[in-house]
Amino acid sequence: MSPDRTHPFDLHGRVAVVTGGNRGIGLGIASALADAGASISIWARDEATTAKAVADLSARGERAHSIRCDVSSEEEVVEAARRTIEHFGRVDIGVANAGFGRPADALNLDLDGFHRLLATNLDGVFLVFRELGRHMSEREGGGKLVAISSISAQSGTPLQPHYAASKGGVESLVRAYAVKLARHDVQVNAIRPGWIVTDATAPAVENEEFSKLVVKRIPAKRWGTVDDLGGLALYLASEASRYHTGDVIRVDGGYAIF
Repeated sequence: MSPDRTHPFDLHGRVAVVTGGNRGIGLGIASALADAGASISIWARDEATTAKAVADLSARGERAHSIRCDVSSEEEVVEAARRTIEHFGRVDIGVANAGFGRPADALNLDLDGFHRLLATNLDGVFLVFRELGRHMSEREGGGKLVAISSISAQSGTPLQPHYAASKGGVESLVRAYAVKLARHDVQVNAIRPGWIVTDATAPAVENEEFSKLVVKRIPAKRWGTVDDLGGLALYLASEASRYHTGDVIRVDGGYAIF
C-alpha cells in the first residue's frame, strides 16, 4: 500500500477480506470499508446470509465478492485466499472476524467443546493471518491485518473459559505477526469490542435485568453498536495507521476502566 497523505482514509483500489463479514460486527466493518471505497470479499459459511450481505455492499457502489469458507479448515482458508487473489488480483486488507461464543461452565466444559470453539476463534485467525500475510509479504506492497478480540480476553469469564482463551490467544497472535510482518510494511492490530448489539448478543440485550447490569457498568450508559467499530476499523485498514502495529484497541464505552 503506497502512502497517500492527502487522503489517508481513501480505500479506493484496495481489496479487503472480512471473515464472518455477512452479519453483525463483520458486516458493520465490511460496510465501513466499502463506504471508504474498498472492494470486499466476504468469507463465511451461511451462503444465503452472505448473498444478502454482498447485495447490500454492492449497492454501495463498490465490488463485493463472496466465498463459502469455514475458517477452521486449513484447506478451505488456503483455497479462499487463492480464489480471492485470483478474482481481484491482490488483497490489501484482511479482517479476521469469524468466531462464536457458547456458554459452558468452567468446571463442566469437555475438551471436545473447548477445541471446537478454538478451532474457529483461534485457529481461524492463525490461518487467515498466515495465508494473507504470506501474500502481502511476497507481493511487497504492504498491507493490513486486523483481528477481532473481545473484552473476555481480559476479564474473568467462568461461563465461557474457552471463548476467553481463544481471544487471549488472538491478541498474542497479533503481536507475533506484527513483529514478523513489520519489515514488509504490513501492520497487524486487534480491536477489542465491549458489549455490542448484534444477533449473537440479542438474547442478552433483551434480558432486561441483565441488560441493566451491563449498562450500569458502562460509563457511556449504553450498549455499543456495530457502527461504533467502523471508524476504528477504517483507521486500522488505512494509510493513517502505517506506523501503528501490534496493538489491541478497546472500543467498550469505558467498560474496562470503570
